[in-house]
Amino acid sequence: MGCQCIQNNDNMEIDDQMTSKENSEKDIKDIEDENNNNSPKNDDLFNLKNQGWQVGNTNNKNEENDQKRNSDEYLSRNTKYADYPIKMLEIINKIRADPKSYAEVIEDSIQNIIEVQNNANDSPKIIYKKKVKVALAKGEPAFTEAAEYLRTLKPLPPLELKNEICISIPENEEKIKDSTYLKEQIRILREKTNVDVFFKDLIRIPEVSALLMVVDDSTKSPGKKRQAVLNPNYKYIGISSKFVGKTFVAYLTFSKK
Repeated sequence: MGCQCIQNNDNMEIDDQMTSKENSEKDIKDIEDENNNNSPKNDDLFNLKNQGWQVGNTNNKNEENDQKRNSDEYLSRNTKYADYPIKMLEIINKIRADPKSYAEVIEDSIQNIIEVQNNANDSPKIIYKKKVKVALAKGEPAFTEAAEYLRTLKPLPPLELKNEICISIPENEEKIKDSTYLKEQIRILREKTNVDVFFKDLIRIPEVSALLMVVDDSTKSPGKKRQAVLNPNYKYIGISSKFVGKTFVAYLTFSKK
């Protein structure tokens, strides 16, 4: 929960607009994902095999029982996913260390892309579905392009998880959806540190989250997350994560120094 750090250490040039305070604050809403979250964690860093996950049974006998159940569920979820920052760092650094091998992981994951159509009048939606349902912009072409791109990269130095650049996560679920909260936290953080890039993620499975960051197939600011994860100039990463109510949220920040 919160920001958890271990001692490690530094990947592709990123757009100047990402390092600009004015532009990145302006783009906060664009960078925020609207991903649904749903899934377990896996032991193998690059293994995305299905495993079921359930939270306890609902008990609606009275408000007191509901509150107790929700409190227990909240604590259980945050305990279950407390290692998210460390696991995410391990995966990102493994991708950076061997981008060519990770290209194969991306290609293998194409089988999880489906098209869904709610009714005959709607256009089909492209979905990545692996115990999560995330809307994609292009689907398979974006995954193929990302894999080809990774094959052009040389090994990159690891990032170090750093407490000082972590963004504080609110206790209120409504604040998570409010871009002004994130903007204010970034403003405060930049007065004290050298944060270059930041974004929000709502997927609680590090393996899936990292995969979709590298593919970065979104309609809003496509490519920015991949550029951050694979920037050779970044040395530090801040990862804050926890459940707020029923919503999982993670804030990721990157810094050169």
